[in-house]
Amino acid sequence: MNAERKKTRPVSVGPVIIGGDAPVVVQSMTCTDTRDVEATVAQIVRLIDAGCEVVRVAVPDEEAVQAVASIKKRISIPLIADIHFNHRLALGAIRNGVDCIRINPGNMEKDKVGRIIDAAKARGISIRIGINSGSLEKDILTRHGSPTAAALVESALRNIRFFEEMDFHAIKLSVKASDVTAMIEANRALSQATDYPLHLGVTEAGTLISGTVKNAIGIGLLLYRGIGDTIRVSLSRDPVEEVKVAYEILRALDLRHRGPEIIACPTCGRCEIDLFKIVNRVERALSGIQASPKVAVMGCVVNGPGEAKEADVGVAGGRGQGVLFKKGRLVKKIPEKELAKALIDEVKKLVDEANRKG
Repeated sequence: MNAERKKTRPVSVGPVIIGGDAPVVVQSMTCTDTRDVEATVAQIVRLIDAGCEVVRVAVPDEEAVQAVASIKKRISIPLIADIHFNHRLALGAIRNGVDCIRINPGNMEKDKVGRIIDAAKARGISIRIGINSGSLEKDILTRHGSPTAAALVESALRNIRFFEEMDFHAIKLSVKASDVTAMIEANRALSQATDYPLHLGVTEAGTLISGTVKNAIGIGLLLYRGIGDTIRVSLSRDPVEEVKVAYEILRALDLRHRGPEIIACPTCGRCEIDLFKIVNRVERALSGIQASPKVAVMGCVVNGPGEAKEADVGVAGGRGQGVLFKKGRLVKKIPEKELAKALIDEVKKLVDEANRKG
């Protein structure tokens, strides 16, 4: 059973609330060149279709600052500008309508951070304080010897004090590291020290497999303990995959459900159908569905029928054929070549029926 989620103060990113009583928000970051407005908007649209609720773009120069204004007008979710080193880029992005600024105060002079705070306060937008293991303040890094969890927390608390001294409280916090244990320890400590909403993620996590594992452990363990208000899964992959993994983490913890939950056996020597092909076809066909029916694809007669019966809709295969179950009831026998289509059709029918009733 999950721990009760820690209550944090709510912070607005456009119309999206992060913290407070709001559900855990899923976000991602584009990997296009922000200056290429068409490509960036196209990727954001794909992210929205996958369930992304807040999106971040890199703003490396003045041309990107100008592009932000065009991008903002063409998307339907809040836009965050990611700024490093140059405070003027942050000021320009604020003028051009972004909903939030992400900065790492460790790579800016304090007076320049102060100008960003003043501009954000004037526009009524929030700021995400990003503390990363790779860009800690030099004195903190020297004192701790390496980017430890304690070093990350010290940096975060120092920056919080500066923001509060400037009477700015629309803050989200992120303390990230590629070291999963350091990320977990830092966020646990920060959760005890402050009530600002926390953005969870493992930075530079890696490829689809290694990155998914690191994020599932780091983000998942914290969420299980009631810590975290918004998440970004970092992968060296199409960012749409980041959103998919994020929702699977939330589903596994019974925090949020989006899209069908597909249960499939790993197969063994008893499997007598091409289960991998069937599962892949079913997953692709159901990818656009937002409802969350439980769908089972099982490959043998040992555990298959029982597992399939537990699902809303399921199939269990045998020698060249299979059986279709719906809500625990055996519907019919089906040739193997028709199993995928029959299952897809039944799931869509179930979702349509639910939508009409709802």
